[in-house]
Amino acid sequence: MPLQATVFSRLLQHIPWDVFDLAVEEHDGEKGCRELTARSHLTALLAGQLIHANGLRDIEAVMEAQAPMLKRRRILPARRSTLSDANAVRPAAPFEAVIAAMLAKLSPTKARYARRDLRLIDSTLVRPGAGAAEWARFESRCVAAKVHVVYDPRAQVPTFFELTGGNVNDITLAKKAMPIAPGATYAFDLGYYDFGFWADLDAQRCRFVTRLKKNTRLTVLSRRPVPANSNITFDRVVRLPSRLARSRTNPFSKPGRAIGIVLDTGRRITLFTNDLKSSAVTIAELYKTRWQIELFFRWIKQNLHIHHFHGRSQNAVRLQIAAAIIVYLMVKLAHMATGAKKTVAIFFKTVTAHLFNLIDLNLLVQRIERRGALHTPRDAGQLEFVL
Repeated sequence: MPLQATVFSRLLQHIPWDVFDLAVEEHDGEKGCRELTARSHLTALLAGQLIHANGLRDIEAVMEAQAPMLKRRRILPARRSTLSDANAVRPAAPFEAVIAAMLAKLSPTKARYARRDLRLIDSTLVRPGAGAAEWARFESRCVAAKVHVVYDPRAQVPTFFELTGGNVNDITLAKKAMPIAPGATYAFDLGYYDFGFWADLDAQRCRFVTRLKKNTRLTVLSRRPVPANSNITFDRVVRLPSRLARSRTNPFSKPGRAIGIVLDTGRRITLFTNDLKSSAVTIAELYKTRWQIELFFRWIKQNLHIHHFHGRSQNAVRLQIAAAIIVYLMVKLAHMATGAKKTVAIFFKTVTAHLFNLIDLNLLVQRIERRGALHTPRDAGQLEFVL
């Protein structure tokens, strides 16, 4: 009997539709979108990511062509104007509920945080176009939005994201909306230079590693020996300034460590951490892993569709970014389920090349193992790290 499911349809099996349907009901996700169901809307945005749609017309054409295959999942095609209207008004909460459920599948023990659980914090700019100037301002002549992300480098997945205007400071969003995982380790750069935020992390028994500003006044409490033949220049137990201003007391009053390191470029920087036990080399390596979130940003911008947006409202941009993250997680789940040995990036390239073919994913994986993916980029494996 011939196969009756395309690769795209089999990828959709990894979407937790029960979670999505429940979230749609809880958040009244069908209100104002009667001509396009939430399931059809989500599937359309996922297809747009996988085919690198240049506009809603591309998505409309693909969904119409695949209508017989998708009908069994209660997914119907939609016209361009209907998609545009839904992008503007449908709440993003059901999409984000799917992300949380998929993360739980990828990391079922993530609720039991420990010091070995590393989280990287950063943001990246996206440009939704001049039509988004009302909410996405960065500079006087630049329209840009920020995607704030908490990234798990061990599982290679984002555990949190938020969309704001480009002029929103990273630390403002982190203090307002970012969840803190008790007992985890956090690494971040100067965008999160805030003693109050550091104190919040410490109160949750979290270890953090960041960079100090050059003008930070420190009180040296003791000096520790520096490892031989390393890039560590000094290791000191220090105390931060007791006051931030005449009327403000520094909430982080505990001793910490200032560690000087020399980068490969010869540049010298000073790290700060609340970890008084680990070696200076370990702290330096933790900070170095922060670059993995930069590689994640680079990968999704190269492989997913967040450089051209199908809507200009903040809700439309948020939905498209959520769809991009869902595609990323969906492909990782399919990669795990098939037991593919090649990297996720190679698997992704092969899947998109055969997206609407009637072929079993396991057979597709066998082809990857024998011959590799066609047109695989040089940096296809750049997200494959071992910590």
